[in-house]
Amino acid sequence: MSQQIELSGVVADHQYGQRLDQALAEMFPDYSRSRIKTWIQQEQVRLDGEVVSKPREKVLPGQQVLVNAELEDEVRFEPEAIELNIVYEDDHILVINKPAGLVVHPGAGTPDGTLLNALLHHCPAIAEVPRAGIVHRLDKDTTGLMVVAKTVPAQTHLVAALQARDITREYEAVAIGHMTAGGTVDANIGRHPTQRIQMAVTPTGKPAVTHYRVMEKFRAHTRLRLRLETGRTHQIRVHMAYLKHPLVGDPVYGGRLKPPRGASPELLEFLRGFKRQALHAVMLRLAHPVSGELMEWHAPVPEDMIALVEVLRADTKANPDELVWM
Repeated sequence: MSQQIELSGVVADHQYGQRLDQALAEMFPDYSRSRIKTWIQQEQVRLDGEVVSKPREKVLPGQQVLVNAELEDEVRFEPEAIELNIVYEDDHILVINKPAGLVVHPGAGTPDGTLLNALLHHCPAIAEVPRAGIVHRLDKDTTGLMVVAKTVPAQTHLVAALQARDITREYEAVAIGHMTAGGTVDANIGRHPTQRIQMAVTPTGKPAVTHYRVMEKFRAHTRLRLRLETGRTHQIRVHMAYLKHPLVGDPVYGGRLKPPRGASPELLEFLRGFKRQALHAVMLRLAHPVSGELMEWHAPVPEDMIALVEVLRADTKANPDELVWM
């Protein structure tokens, strides 16, 4: 089922020189920029009576905008009683601490049992918000903090804040190899040229910036604190692999097991058994979308990563003169 919609408006003075898709997303905040871009490409948008088909077209103040588009009904997902670890909630947003193994959004191979299904059960009204209020995602086996919008205005505000890099997200991770100092990775990320389910550093990708600092050094591993400036798919995992320091346990970008020389059977067994990327979203800071209040949350590092650090720390302590410099 679908419905025909008609939207109209006038380009404002402050929108001078904006891209058409950007201007329309601002004028019609109930619709995502990606959906508006599709409408433009399908020639369902007129600017001063003329059909336009390029989202990059620049607009001028006073131009009349008319959208005649077909709005497909979004797929309806079923609520499911899945327990959520809610860190904060009010009438506009909720912040959760996501466990490992929970997929954020239904997709190929995962039609249900996701965070989205859990949100629909916890807050039925969120069904009226696109993507059930999901603003950003964490990979299935990445743990930690996520913010979810409970209303369309809150979601619109948070998406804009994310794009403007006004939301701070920090992570803790354990990487393979001995890193001597922190730094910044500024390298575009896009689809891998041959492995289509993977991402990669590529000149044709989208800008991606990750800041990192060393928290603790082990014999052949490094504990890190990272801050995202952008939010590309698999960004931290791809950037660390690009530095030749992939995350422990990463099933996609981790490569082969690299234990320190003379590793104990206990350490070898633990590393072989750590089957997810050692990555946790530990801190989230943002301005509340309604009150404007600056808010900050922290999520404790999960037990499996604590155990990983303890095993590596014990190995380093037992071999203080055998640091592996990689």
